[in-house]
Amino acid sequence: MSEEESTTPDLVEMTRVFFETMDRDWDFDSLAGFFASDAVWDLSGSHLGIYEGVAAIGDFLVGYWATWEDHHHEIEAIHDFGHGVLSVAVREDGCLRGSDARVQARHLQVFEWVHGEIRRITGYADIDEARAAAERLARERG
Repeated sequence: MSEEESTTPDLVEMTRVFFETMDRDWDFDSLAGFFASDAVWDLSGSHLGIYEGVAAIGDFLVGYWATWEDHHHEIEAIHDFGHGVLSVAVREDGCLRGSDARVQARHLQVFEWVHGEIRRITGYADIDEARAAAERLARERG
């Protein structure tokens, strides 16, 4: 194995750890280190907005988590397209505060990693659209 290969982060594993950390801690400080300082989390496809910078992402997540009694993510699949681009099929499950009803949603997120940090996450409701976007992005970055 070359030195370059030995120092290349396993982005699939890092993405798994990101979601495990989010579910375990519900504490943005534990997630902040995953993000580049200029990271963007684009949830406009879910009508939840676009958050630019670590502070804005943290403010969004802290507010979002406050609406849940419990909230968990199950990774159904991760596909590594190369060049730091991954698609992640996620099933969310939870119970909103003040409700006994369970809420479930399935969506796909495209992660862009640069130098071991998340540069951008873009959420998609449509799996085909997400896959096409990830493929295009990996080609552009290649």
